[in-house]
Amino acid sequence: MRAYRGQMSDNQPIRRSLPEKQKQLRDLKETLGAMKAHTSPALKESIRKRIAQLEAELTAAPVLKATRKQQDGARSARLAGGGAGRRAAGLRARS
Repeated sequence: MRAYRGQMSDNQPIRRSLPEKQKQLRDLKETLGAMKAHTSPALKESIRKRIAQLEAELTAAPVLKATRKQQDGARSARLAGGGAGRRAAGLRARS
């Protein structure tokens, strides 16, 4: 059976919001702290790597959010400025 486009099994990363990433980071830290001494070193290392990745993403998130707001603000200003003139011109042409 073939997968259809956009199906979750398409080997695509799961996109998480900022609060979900924060929750996952807390959970992973708790898991790492609760691990027994006989737990596999490879498993501990993989959890440490994921914690480091999440921390990097979370520290970069405010920077990304600020640049997105600037881009959205510039985009909406262009649309508001250009769109109003076209509408007015269109109304004059119909009258």
